[in-house]
Amino acid sequence: MKGYVFHGPGQSAWEDVPDPGIKEATDAIVRVDAVTICGTDLHILKGDVPEVRPGTVLGHEAVGEIVDVGGDVSTVRPGDRVLVSCITACGRCRYCRESMYGQCRGGGGWILGHLIDGTQAEYVRVPYADLSVHPLPSALDSKDAVLLADIFPTGYEVGVLNGHVRPGDTVAVVGSGPVGLAAIATARLFAPERIVAVDLAAARLEAAKRLGADAVADAREAPEQLVSDLTDGLGADVVVEAVGVPETFELCTRMVRPGGHVANVGVHGKPASLHLEDLWIKNVTITTGLVDTYSTPTLLRMAAAGRLPTGQLVTHTFPPAHMEEAYDVFGRAADTGALKVVLGEEQHEEIVPMGAA
Repeated sequence: MKGYVFHGPGQSAWEDVPDPGIKEATDAIVRVDAVTICGTDLHILKGDVPEVRPGTVLGHEAVGEIVDVGGDVSTVRPGDRVLVSCITACGRCRYCRESMYGQCRGGGGWILGHLIDGTQAEYVRVPYADLSVHPLPSALDSKDAVLLADIFPTGYEVGVLNGHVRPGDTVAVVGSGPVGLAAIATARLFAPERIVAVDLAAARLEAAKRLGADAVADAREAPEQLVSDLTDGLGADVVVEAVGVPETFELCTRMVRPGGHVANVGVHGKPASLHLEDLWIKNVTITTGLVDTYSTPTLLRMAAAGRLPTGQLVTHTFPPAHMEEAYDVFGRAADTGALKVVLGEEQHEEIVPMGAA
């Protein structure tokens, strides 16, 4: 089969790779029908995630069809259409028992496209399939459903829920990339008084307005002053950091009100200063987190009911063989206007996974 393989910083290719097969009785093999690219994949290609070994197939989000399962898999069977979660869960360790699947100690967590071969391929092996794939409603389109593998659970859980968004709140979201936009869309479910979106790119601020932001601000033009003006000098009740650089984290701590919440979602590659000389007296709560995907079943039901604007985030579609072009378009989002790119909807030549009877 074909897969998109990481060969080291700045080196990757869509090329022939071995067909996956069942290795453990809890595995499933999924034929990939739709896949997307995450900002984390770009970090990997830059060499920012040293745990990813050369030769690894990238990707941790997909929609597809089950073609084979191990003997212990009971919740799905061949022929089922499923969402492959970005997080794998053993279901038995302490963290899984507390629904903290992202911290799984039993061989799960973020492993696809990280520690094992991922989803940017024609087929993928998914460990612990009973908890790591989700059957899909037939009414849910693949290009919409694939956004529920990572960005919507991340924006919702790590941003909105960790930030304790409540009715009547002022919510500021710093970063209007895909995860920031998902945070804006899901924050609206809690009826805040206003949502303020902050970004450098005009196109992303326009997207934020379409998805529910009441006000937008260029990050270069003192957005904290806009938030102060809108709240009579109080500050935002909840600030979501969805960029992952020191400057935006520090901006968030300046925008939050005393007693408010800063929910960090961005993936940080450098240290950020924590100005406790200003914050110690303000009763501010700062949360961090890797998505756990415990909310995925709820989000799937909402998407099937038309309550989530998933399709509005898809700006580009490609056939799988155009993976390198898709990475280029997504990696130059400031020039191309890309939010989410989806690859798929192509007929596959049937293969028999290695190890199948």
